[in-house]
Amino acid sequence: MRRRDFIGFVGGAAAAWPLVARAQQPKLPTIGFLGSTTPSAMSQWVAAFVQRLRELGWIEGRTVAIEYRWAEGRIERYAEIAAEFVRLKVDVIVTVGIAVSAAKQATSVIPIVFAAADPLGTGLVASLARPGGNVTGLSLQFTDLVGKRIELLREVVPGLRRLAIMANIGYPASVLEMGEVQTIAKTLGLEVATSAIRRSEDIVPSFEAVKGRAEALYVCGDALVTTNRIRINILAMSARLPTMHGLREYVEAGGLMSYGANFADLYRRSGDYVDKILRGAKPGDIPVEQPTKFELVVNLTTAKALGLTIPESFLARADEVIE
Repeated sequence: MRRRDFIGFVGGAAAAWPLVARAQQPKLPTIGFLGSTTPSAMSQWVAAFVQRLRELGWIEGRTVAIEYRWAEGRIERYAEIAAEFVRLKVDVIVTVGIAVSAAKQATSVIPIVFAAADPLGTGLVASLARPGGNVTGLSLQFTDLVGKRIELLREVVPGLRRLAIMANIGYPASVLEMGEVQTIAKTLGLEVATSAIRRSEDIVPSFEAVKGRAEALYVCGDALVTTNRIRINILAMSARLPTMHGLREYVEAGGLMSYGANFADLYRRSGDYVDKILRGAKPGDIPVEQPTKFELVVNLTTAKALGLTIPESFLARADEVIE
């Protein structure tokens, strides 16, 4: 080979090396994140999840890839997104609520981590200690806190006699929660008016249905309600209805108060599950855990707009007061 040809060959090979190296780089472990609502509604939860992964050495774009998909409160989207994750061959799926069931129907192989679900009530796991199968995560039963929420609402709305309940009846967990609210409310001698919704278009008519029949509104949380939380709170304010919620995000969006598990903490802890799975653990061997952080959040601005005076003793017990 002539010297000029040899130099040309070496130069060409050198130019190709980076391309070959890139082609041979291993695929990053990939997380399929199935968001039940919207990026803005879940921003705090996603941030907590990603931050925990970073603390554990999983840096998005460098040591792990995350594929985000958003159902925007539409239940029919869950199965579509889950099927897409199966086609993408993600290494683990992270989601919440009944989206977990859709993911489990789509795959019995890909590990699934739920940030919050009722795994025993919905048959997702065999037991909390030994879930079995490809699903594990953090257990949450909204019905467990119904009595406490009504008790808190009665403290803030003195003489409460008539209670409206808003629930997405297309979401099984909300139906269970609504039933529990009805049962407890009736034992306390409260009159109950139900406000059933299935889609965003039902929200305005649902308020018309309870107009003049309630002095407060208990809102059963789910993806549809989360997506429309600002709209619901504006309508509640117009109807002069103090609201009780299960998530602080609803209070940040203008609701009166909430009592429930801290979802940002649940998503943070789901990062630990993902870490274990990406390092080789089987989901069926990782015990399901319970929430450890519960919080009472009160929106004082909303209270003042409704003409409510929140007792100082009540505010002292709150984990956060929004002013």
